Amino acid sequence: MDYNNKPSHYYNKVRYEMLKYLPKDAKNILEVGCGNGCFIEEIKKTHQGEFWGIEMMPDEAESAKKVLDKVFVGMCEDFLDVLPDNYFDAIYFNDVLEHMFDPGSYLAKLKSKLAPNGVIISSIPNMRYHNELFKLLIKKDWKYCDFGIMDFTHLKFYTQKSIRRMYEEAGFTVRVNEGINRTKSIKPLLYNIPFFFTQMDIFYLQFATVASKN
Repeated sequence: MDYNNKPSHYYNKVRYEMLKYLPKDAKNILEVGCGNGCFIEEIKKTHQGEFWGIEMMPDEAESAKKVLDKVFVGMCEDFLDVLPDNYFDAIYFNDVLEHMFDPGSYLAKLKSKLAPNGVIISSIPNMRYHNELFKLLIKKDWKYCDFGIMDFTHLKFYTQKSIRRMYEEAGFTVRVNEGINRTKSIKPLLYNIPFFFTQMDIFYLQFATVASKN
């Protein structure tokens, strides 16, 4: 897939809302899809340790090398064998897993790379976000875009329930699975009225998940 025509912010956006999920005592951290390293650069303000990254875009990976201790350039699946076992306190996937052909299998294999108390932390777009749900159910449309939930490079689409299932089937215990980047629109509130406010997941653009192997 062609990732070269992505908007300028695609590889250099700091996901501040994902920082709070990092364990305070985490030292060895890997970010899969690290872009130019700006997210890890923010983490380094509060954590000391060793910081690794995997990035498929060569130009962004070169920038990341100035920030991280070690950066692998290419597809993340290609580097499983060179990652140390029982090593990482946290492995981040900020809107990355949905781009993979079989993320569940990859997570299952990656589990051995976590330290005993290590965690996987991910952000995954919510297919039931109110805008996309409206387009599908009311407008009867499924249109891909250059970025966002319907990004044409997305190979998988998830809901809160299916994210949890993916992790559990990969052998993880889900510690956190909550909505982030809540919309300010009142539309989801109105949509919820006939459903007695049982569809509150449609407020959230993404879901943040923290999962451990224990």
